[in-house]
Amino acid sequence: MATLISLRRRIKAAQNVSKTTRAMQMIAASKLKRAQDAALAGRPYVQKLTELAQDITLRTEDAKKHPFMRLSIDNDKTLLIAIAPDKGLCGGLVTNLLREFFIYSRDEKNAQMIVVGKKLENQVVKLQNEVLAAFHFGTTLPTFDVVFPIIKLINEYYLSGKVQSVKVLYTDFVSFFNQSPKVVQLLPISLPESSDQEKKNVAQADMLYEPSLEEMVPELLKHYLEMSLFQYFLETYLSEQAARMIAMQNATNNAKDIISGLKLEYNKTRQAKITGELLDIIGGRTGAQA
Repeated sequence: MATLISLRRRIKAAQNVSKTTRAMQMIAASKLKRAQDAALAGRPYVQKLTELAQDITLRTEDAKKHPFMRLSIDNDKTLLIAIAPDKGLCGGLVTNLLREFFIYSRDEKNAQMIVVGKKLENQVVKLQNEVLAAFHFGTTLPTFDVVFPIIKLINEYYLSGKVQSVKVLYTDFVSFFNQSPKVVQLLPISLPESSDQEKKNVAQADMLYEPSLEEMVPELLKHYLEMSLFQYFLETYLSEQAARMIAMQNATNNAKDIISGLKLEYNKTRQAKITGELLDIIGGRTGAQA
């Protein structure tokens, strides 16, 4: 009887786990749609900002002289903005992100950190890195105002020459089954290189700017920086929801397989017990008649 009771308890526990993982899968799926719409809608906008910034840099030398475009040579310090989820249970996403962070830490000894997300904060502190600030990533779709305190710190350290460059560690959404951690350079702004013909076509394009290009450069590059950073937040959030949905789906399927195996074992044990009791009854009755 003890074996049957134990099997029933294990079946009940597996069923509870299955219900929990199924609920988490559905929650992640419901968040995934909004996250996908926001991230995919932001990509063309950032791309257009990149093309506009590229066009302006070809038309005026003031853009190339802007602090966001110049590489500081006063020191070799780097400011890393590490973006990670606050919650786990999202498959190998956090593990891959930590692996990329450890690789970066090994190669970049002289780095200062701004950490977003609890899943990276503890590891950053353990490595005794200089952490300037730590922020919560949150469990809802990021809003644009999340970048403002980080931009303030970037301006404080980069424009004053305390750091040479600013980089971002985030998770890039490739597909529902593939989320890739990446380290990209945020400052100085490095615009995508184009061919000579493309540069000529852009420079000769019949475009009028109002106000003047010189007046537009500071605000344009500032907005380009803000939108690029915000897009990294959206990509990380989308990757988190996709990874969690797949992980919870796999966990639910595994729990169902375990339940099926336990039920089969329970039925075999119960049948064996019933057979044994019948043999005892039949044997006792035969002995009494003799």
